[in-house]
Amino acid sequence: MRLRIDLAYDGGGFKGWARQPALRTVQGDLEAALAMALRLPEVQVVCAGRTDTGVHARGQVVHLDVDAEVLAATAGRAAPTPIASLHRRLNGILPGDVRIHGVSEAPEGFDARFSAVWRRYAYRVADLPQVQDPLTRNHVLHWRAPLDLDAMNEASASLIGLNDFASFCKKREGATTIRTLLDFHWYRDADERAVATVRADAFCHSMVRALVGCLLAVGDGRKSPEWAHDVLVMGKRDAAVAVVAPHGLTLEEVGYPPAGQLALQAEKARARREPHDEEHRDA
Repeated sequence: MRLRIDLAYDGGGFKGWARQPALRTVQGDLEAALAMALRLPEVQVVCAGRTDTGVHARGQVVHLDVDAEVLAATAGRAAPTPIASLHRRLNGILPGDVRIHGVSEAPEGFDARFSAVWRRYAYRVADLPQVQDPLTRNHVLHWRAPLDLDAMNEASASLIGLNDFASFCKKREGATTIRTLLDFHWYRDADERAVATVRADAFCHSMVRALVGCLLAVGDGRKSPEWAHDVLVMGKRDAAVAVVAPHGLTLEEVGYPPAGQLALQAEKARARREPHDEEHRDA
């Protein structure tokens, strides 16, 4: 059977999502906890989007294939179902900077990576001295000057749509940089922090942080709103576009189609990926 696992983590203590020898990663911790809970020598999961070092998540999604008999055999008596038991045991095994929000049997055709139709990230910036809270400094970027969100939203709107985002991506051999940016806008939250919402079908490496870096230059007056689109059409990295620090970035949500369309979406997504394109990686 296939399980869907929804989880959150503070990325500050991890060298990114993907398993790496001798380094602490989210995938490594999760797979070790699953192997312990299921009494298996090894477990492998597939995630919706690989986050880089220091990036956080509230809405990460993974899937895991497991024999139903194995799941039932490791269930404790305190939980009403084997799945509920696994959920409880995982949160008992995992460290406090990773929390499992849900474990469920996945619908037919579900693939955490390929069935996804979009990923939504948020980047948080404290640009006003009175809202720069040292207690949230590991999750919010402290910026040196007040930001003009109207100018930033004007610039953000010029980037939305199907485009080649090579100007905002770390190029990888054989990997496409064409993405559909579905939403990119800025607002102030209840604490008066500037928050970017960035939603796309997928992201290439460093794309979100480069987009934010570009818009910060617009927001603090160093560049005009038109400059962001000029960077996009240039088709190569501009030294004036800074890739901002990872700690302000959080994977907030992953969107999936209705249950009856999951397999079709996964098939379509696999078909359009380049042969050597790596798993979605957002930072």
